[in-house]
Amino acid sequence: MSGNSRPVCFSLLDKEYLVACSEQDRDSLYAAVELLRTKVQEVREGAKIIGNERIVVMAALNIAHEYLEYKLQKERYTLSTDACLQRLQVKIDDALNKGGSLEIQEAV
Repeated sequence: MSGNSRPVCFSLLDKEYLVACSEQDRDSLYAAVELLRTKVQEVREGAKIIGNERIVVMAALNIAHEYLEYKLQKERYTLSTDACLQRLQVKIDDALNKGGSLEIQEAV
């Protein structure tokens, strides 16, 4: 544990865990624990998996899969937004260049 980390205790599948966590990350840790508990419960109810370790691994795999799907969607959105911004920049540059040349022609 570092200087400003304090132990946080939580339980999962009737087993206690102690994790070092800074004060500013505490809410995030509790949210992660709650997400894991929810996924563990979904796996327990939805699949015929025996053994707590296997249930936790399946829950972790589900979370990892959802994360990777989210990451892929975010990357696609970012690429799409970047392409749109580039098209807009080209249109703006074209409009400014046409407008600039008109002003020069009028001045001549």
